[in-house]
Amino acid sequence: MADEMVLQAQRFVNTIYGTRIGMTVDEDGKTSWTMMYALTRALQWELGITALSNSFGPTTLSTLTSKYPALNQNTVPYANFTRIIQSALYCKGYDGGGVDGVYGARIQAAVSQLKSDMGVGGTTPNGDLTPKVFKGLLNMDPYVKVATGSDAVRGVQQWLNGRYLGRADFFVIPCDGRHSRDVAKAMLLAVQYELGMADGVANGVFGPGTQSGLKTHPVATGATGVWVSLFSAAMILNQRAVTFSSTFGSALVSETTAFQSFVKLPATGKGDYATWASLLISYGDQARKGAACDGVTKITTARATSLKADGITYVGRYLTSVSSTLPEKVIQPGELQTIASSGLRCFPIYQTQGRDASSFNYPLGRAAGYAAINAAQDHGFKPGTRIFFAVDFDALDDEVTSNVLPHFKGIVDSVAEAGGQYLVGVYGARNVCSRVAAAGHSTASFVSDLSSGYSGNYGYALPADWAYDQFVTRVVGTGTGSIEIDNDIASGRDTGQDSFNPARAVVADVRLDSSLHNSLMIDIGKYMESIGYPNDGGLKNFQHWKCFQSTVLDHDDVITQQSNLYRMRKALIQTSAYWEMRHWGPEDDVQDARVEAYHLGVPGGVRDSSTGIAQITGEAAIRAWNYCIAKGLVTGSTSDPANDGDVYAMWKKVQDEAFALQTVSLLHLWGAAGKPGGSNPPEGETVLRPMALDYNDKENFEILRRYQGWGDVAVDGGQKRMALYYIFEKYNGIARHF
Repeated sequence: MADEMVLQAQRFVNTIYGTRIGMTVDEDGKTSWTMMYALTRALQWELGITALSNSFGPTTLSTLTSKYPALNQNTVPYANFTRIIQSALYCKGYDGGGVDGVYGARIQAAVSQLKSDMGVGGTTPNGDLTPKVFKGLLNMDPYVKVATGSDAVRGVQQWLNGRYLGRADFFVIPCDGRHSRDVAKAMLLAVQYELGMADGVANGVFGPGTQSGLKTHPVATGATGVWVSLFSAAMILNQRAVTFSSTFGSALVSETTAFQSFVKLPATGKGDYATWASLLISYGDQARKGAACDGVTKITTARATSLKADGITYVGRYLTSVSSTLPEKVIQPGELQTIASSGLRCFPIYQTQGRDASSFNYPLGRAAGYAAINAAQDHGFKPGTRIFFAVDFDALDDEVTSNVLPHFKGIVDSVAEAGGQYLVGVYGARNVCSRVAAAGHSTASFVSDLSSGYSGNYGYALPADWAYDQFVTRVVGTGTGSIEIDNDIASGRDTGQDSFNPARAVVADVRLDSSLHNSLMIDIGKYMESIGYPNDGGLKNFQHWKCFQSTVLDHDDVITQQSNLYRMRKALIQTSAYWEMRHWGPEDDVQDARVEAYHLGVPGGVRDSSTGIAQITGEAAIRAWNYCIAKGLVTGSTSDPANDGDVYAMWKKVQDEAFALQTVSLLHLWGAAGKPGGSNPPEGETVLRPMALDYNDKENFEILRRYQGWGDVAVDGGQKRMALYYIFEKYNGIARHF
């Protein structure tokens, strides 16, 4: 909703400063970072700073401090300077007294209220606008409690501002009742100040000096003073139900004991170093030893012995891997039996690339769910096992909303449709884990607290459902028993598995048993409907049953034969063919007619287009066949992709369903080789390893994506086809292990 006074402020900035500061703002009456940036630049211009910036940084602060250490009705230099202040006040929700350039009683009252809300009202005369308060005015931080905030947290925020604003590197933090990265850093600065660290030394980092100092400041029953205030503040920020106090009373003892039990520390009720560490930094006291670990190295008998000797019971290992540099990241043959026979238990982790938000969405979640189920069954994990799906990047809160939550909804849907035999866990930063759990998409969390700088860890409490808490990397054992691990605290919510089914061997595909046909068709139909393709085909596409019949059932012998001949999973052929036929629409019939017209010499025709159930162009088919003939993968005569007659002849041949499905397999072989001679992105296509039955997720995605081409559309299509691939693979896997 537009605010008339904010609108006036926007018009003032654009009129007076637009050309001067190199930017304008939308005149919509809504406060925004853009407006705050413009006001910051306007202030810099008035201060005579030539290198304008969106940041109210050290130069702006020092220049303002030297010229106007306290702005009031007697010191404000001129009207436009006042209008900048008035505009900022309105953008913050305070009464600026109009945008008239007069530093009157209403501005003084607004500044006084602002400083009171910040908790710094007693630092200077109430109507004076000091440089650090001005800096706080020119950002989007709230200084009143928001709907999701608490009075207790806001009290801590105001206390920190009021006590430490005079220190050189301490700036006004939000007072909205919500814990945050800025508040967490402010707490560390406060600890360092109370330890006696000088300005310039105190830096808000939980380093050796801070750790050493905290070890000399335990607090316990009867203690009083600022260290108790800091401890109770840290407890409040970790969502413990205590009162902010400078006295360590019985209520604080009780909550401290409860917190220690929650994070698996000795429940002494005292504020010792380990408890301080768990309150102030996500990884806590790294001198602890946890009963769990995870790693990328095979557990041999010697390594298992080292782990047991170090107190490890639970071992996290990866179901799959896309890494070529970590050959032992994925569970190795016989490893689970070694783990079990050594008295250890294993909890599985599923991770692909997943290093940014683009790797997470609903279709990819569906694919991840199916892929993890297939892999868990391949390795021999029994029903009831919890699989932890990794979010291994610093997901911002809006990315959790837009990408991570839909992704986990896809995982949950896949697991449910596969019979719900496995449980879904989440690995990630605290905020990721808490939000996925709150959405009902996970049953326990594996928290990446070792990544203390992640925005999702800094300022967030440990999730209530945590099962494993990753807190330090260390080397355990010596000689052949030496192994690097990420050490984890175990809460007992997940205990992994110590008994496994025999691993499923990597074997060739076979024909689909007729008993699987109906279930497979239903599962594919559900998935396609979930991404917007109705089973009745809608107004333009073939019906689901027809595509399934043509590309899966009618030619199962051909597909199986191609799979066995080239050691290619049937699912790659089935996915590409089904997906393309499912997308066949009236426009494709029009294109077919235009190709026929071209080769008949009729004006308006086109030389080539994708055609047939697998939507293959004549030229692409020629290049794939030529490549495979040259490699001895298939027999036949080569054709010339530059010759119209050859292109048209091949174009006609790929309209035959059996020939088209054979050509799909050759296109995949050509794709794995980098599509030599084909239409590729400017940097070309990389050469994959030779086709194999154990292709990993990354390789399968590349094959499916290359079938469609490159660019955003092909990537999006490839992501959606990955889930389809794993549905096919699920049933192919059942068939080959009957």
